[in-house]
Amino acid sequence: MSGDMDEQRGPVLHIVVVGFHHKKGCQVEFSYPPLMPHEGHDSNTLPEEWKYLPFLALPDGAHNYQEDTVYFHLPPRGGDGKCVYGVSCYRQIEAKALKVRQADVTRETVQKSVCVLSRVPLYGLLQAKLQLITHAYFEEKDFSQISILKDLYEHMNGSLRGSALEGSQVFLGLSPRDLILHFRHKVLILFKLILLEKKVLFYLSPVSRLVGTLMTVLSLFPGVIEHGLVDSSHYRPKSSTSEDLLDSVPGAEGFVSVSASDVPPPSSPSRGGAGDDNNHLKPPSRTSPESSESDWETLDPGVLEEGPKDEGKEAAPDAFESKPTTPITAQPIGGQGGVTQGLVSGLEEDQYGLPLAIFTKGYLCLPYMALQQHHLLLDVAVRGFVAGATNILFRQQRHLSDAVIEVEDAAVNIQDAELRKTLSLTTADLRFADYLVKHVMENRDDVFLDGTGWEGGDEWIRAQFTLYIHALLASSLQQDNERLLADYGAPFITAWKITHNYRLWHSNAHPAMAAVTPGHPFQGQYSVADVKLRLSHSVNSSERGKKLGNAMMTTSRSVVQTSKAVGQSVGGALTSAKSAMSSWFSTLAQPAAGSRPGEPELEPAAEVKP
Repeated sequence: MSGDMDEQRGPVLHIVVVGFHHKKGCQVEFSYPPLMPHEGHDSNTLPEEWKYLPFLALPDGAHNYQEDTVYFHLPPRGGDGKCVYGVSCYRQIEAKALKVRQADVTRETVQKSVCVLSRVPLYGLLQAKLQLITHAYFEEKDFSQISILKDLYEHMNGSLRGSALEGSQVFLGLSPRDLILHFRHKVLILFKLILLEKKVLFYLSPVSRLVGTLMTVLSLFPGVIEHGLVDSSHYRPKSSTSEDLLDSVPGAEGFVSVSASDVPPPSSPSRGGAGDDNNHLKPPSRTSPESSESDWETLDPGVLEEGPKDEGKEAAPDAFESKPTTPITAQPIGGQGGVTQGLVSGLEEDQYGLPLAIFTKGYLCLPYMALQQHHLLLDVAVRGFVAGATNILFRQQRHLSDAVIEVEDAAVNIQDAELRKTLSLTTADLRFADYLVKHVMENRDDVFLDGTGWEGGDEWIRAQFTLYIHALLASSLQQDNERLLADYGAPFITAWKITHNYRLWHSNAHPAMAAVTPGHPFQGQYSVADVKLRLSHSVNSSERGKKLGNAMMTTSRSVVQTSKAVGQSVGGALTSAKSAMSSWFSTLAQPAAGSRPGEPELEPAAEVKP
């Protein structure tokens, strides 16, 4: 019945305008329909579950950019208990350009975000429509003209009502091609890192590139964006006896995690210290009259003092009653078989058991995380997260994450040596990654592939990861075949089998898996090309390898200088030696092209500069 009501109402819940007030800080200025049913559309009051909405819609450092776009997730508010997907378009305008300047406009610039809160994860499609309306709203130069926003609500619900969650719509604006060109083989490390349900923090500014990169990585997991994020933002404030304190110090209150799935998470030996107390996390109020936008870039890290450890503390109970989620649509995922209601995960699954229940039971997906949510990194009930941040304080507190992904430099920083070993790519993995890089490189200038092409294109890349996960799942069922499992990395398989998502998958029957052949898609006998590939991976990935590479290049330059200083005959010999050395090093620096088993070896792929 609730699904029928959602269909009648359409996928868009609210259109919201968030502004920055010189005294009150970030606040909701308009909502349609009203966020609080018994108040007007211009009310600043927020539902308790969404008190961080203003800080998500108007992100840290927004004043540094003329315009930007944010994707964010909000907790559910009753109803079907599903994640709410937010898209916000930010702009700023000079106050003197306004036709109607309201009394509370005291700054030289006016900053506002127009947001869409939706039941469906159509990020790129919502963004495309929202950017046009935001531009038109600002062109009015009179922010009291809200009719255009009401029209947007009606238009979106009219045009998107009944829309199936299909790839052409869901993946609009998410480009795995660009991801692979930038991260190269490290994309597979990110993929396996999330499979292990680790605490993964993406860092970059501006926020539009950050959220785009993070969601593109998730788009490689079959069915996750379409059907696997409904439990990904299940947290809500704990009860408090002092509302005034919460109002004056946003972010100081504690959160507990909740989930709609009904299987408790497995215990993990690597989750030591999960009982961190976050009562000492007290970010300064952004609503203070003395505060300004730039305060959040210059905060003393000391304000985010880590609380005492409590190793024996148990996770808080779920705050939402457990129940299976209701499918949004009954469409096949990736065209593979039919869709079945997940008997255990509560997610809408295909016949292979996908999407995996990664973002359930306290494993959060927060494409953008505001500083006020920092305490979630320490919350006892948050098993892990994939989150994006633009504030440098998140990057400085690396001990709160298992991995910090510095997107600008395509750097995957993992401090724990054991986890690095677990995620070390095998030879078969390197062949797979190199196969992807080669095909993307060969077609990097093909405009046709941007939306409709196949080999080397976005859909082709997602198809390769679907093949990879199918084969990985089938191989995991082969208990006694150590050689077969070794192609994925024995430590990785061992760690993955104790994760929540794997144990849920393994506890249910998936008929289509019977047709999947176990074994790595790139298994095979080792060759000289594999040695070259491994050396290239070592040189380009590890600090020791980078030092070796720098030493080689320094030696090469020294040889050139020496050849100019000595006699012609000796110089000629040294120049030849220099050429041989440079040729050898450049060969190592170029990963050998991966080939499927049975195919002939291919020439090395050209190097891609991040």
